[in-house]
Amino acid sequence: MLGDILNTNAQFLSRELAELGISVLHQHVIGDNPARLKELVLQAKSRSDLLVFSGGLGPTEDDLTKETVAEAFGDTLAFDEGEWQKIIDFFARTNRRPTPNNRKQAMCPTKGHKLINDHGTAPGAWFEDEQGRCAALMPGVPREMKAMWAEQVRPILLRRQNCTIHSRTLRVLGGESAIASKVAPLFESTNPTAAIYCKTGECEIRVTAREATEQAAEAACNARIAEFKEILGAAAYDVDVPALEYTVVRALREHHLHAATAESCTGGMIAERLTNVPGSSEVFGYGFVTYAEAAKQKLLGVPAETIAQYNVVSGPVAAAMAFGAARESGAELAVGITGLAGPGGNAHHIGACIGRFHLRKSAHIHYCAVKARIIKQCVGAIAQQVDPHAVFTAEAQRFTQLLCILRRAPEHRRAADPKGRMGRERLPLHKGQLLPCQCIAQCCNRLFLHGCPPSELLALNR
Repeated sequence: MLGDILNTNAQFLSRELAELGISVLHQHVIGDNPARLKELVLQAKSRSDLLVFSGGLGPTEDDLTKETVAEAFGDTLAFDEGEWQKIIDFFARTNRRPTPNNRKQAMCPTKGHKLINDHGTAPGAWFEDEQGRCAALMPGVPREMKAMWAEQVRPILLRRQNCTIHSRTLRVLGGESAIASKVAPLFESTNPTAAIYCKTGECEIRVTAREATEQAAEAACNARIAEFKEILGAAAYDVDVPALEYTVVRALREHHLHAATAESCTGGMIAERLTNVPGSSEVFGYGFVTYAEAAKQKLLGVPAETIAQYNVVSGPVAAAMAFGAARESGAELAVGITGLAGPGGNAHHIGACIGRFHLRKSAHIHYCAVKARIIKQCVGAIAQQVDPHAVFTAEAQRFTQLLCILRRAPEHRRAADPKGRMGRERLPLHKGQLLPCQCIAQCCNRLFLHGCPPSELLALNR
């Protein structure tokens, strides 16, 4: 109530209920006041079929949720010897003894039933009245609540369903309002339903279908997902993945490519997100954090003349960083990020690029880079407290676009090395012929001065 604790329980329960096709109409946070709690329970009971509570099951005098809800549902509580013994055993495992007020936690419904808690001391409770209205009471500790939901409450609700629920989540790059405006009619459907959730730099669209069988529900979800993809195009980049980096790693693996990163202002955050993905070691072996100018020159070979001419935070330097990362790592794809993310940073001083290298028999490099759009989320990260991982989202979008259009026959792969990826000899890289594009000059520096819109980049790489 004072804002000291983030209510993650409400978020978790709302999502879980939505997956079951149960509409969440109201959420309330209320203090430990019996009169106000009773008023709220009676009000909620009059307008809802299911009430879900978390918290208020502890041993102290102000933990009154169970008593209040029992009274509202015409139930009483009785001491449960079995639950009391479980509480005694729980304390004994840590060489402690329960206090007399812990007996309060062993009080269970007489008409309803208890919900087993194998992860804490407080059992939950299930109440139900003659009209079929139900209430589920769970502990407030998130770990205990989530376990009780999965092991006790969710199975009860599933048994009461007369159909099968299936959900899929589509991940889409872009802002919520822009995405919603394009696909608004699809949100009006009652089955399958669709809901959009805003994330940093992207959104999730959860599609849920209710059908007689699992196969029918899955087919309905897939059909609606296909409608979203048709409208949103390449922005809808994957389905049922935790985050964008999972898609990037999978795309690299499918195309037998390796990636490297060269980061300045992001301090290794892009590499961190990539390496958090299981199996990323197959496609990602090098991540350079070159915060200082000297580090950029020493580790990546960024020319001092380029820094002096264009500033260390510039497109040309980002291009040189990406090129150096590819050269030093032997990776076919590299990303370079440089910018000012601290106090006093300027949003117009962001340089970012992605290098694409075709390693053919001639060992020539066809290098193309695109100047990224200004990424205000990163630059204002400290002052505005915005997640600087937005940098990754913007750059990985271009990364993925390049991967999606890259098709290489086996003979075009770099020479095989029996020692494996980490033991390969570095391929001597040198600048080859730039791919033709009207907006690209013959040197990387001029390329970044002119810029290259994503649409032209895609046309260039086809």
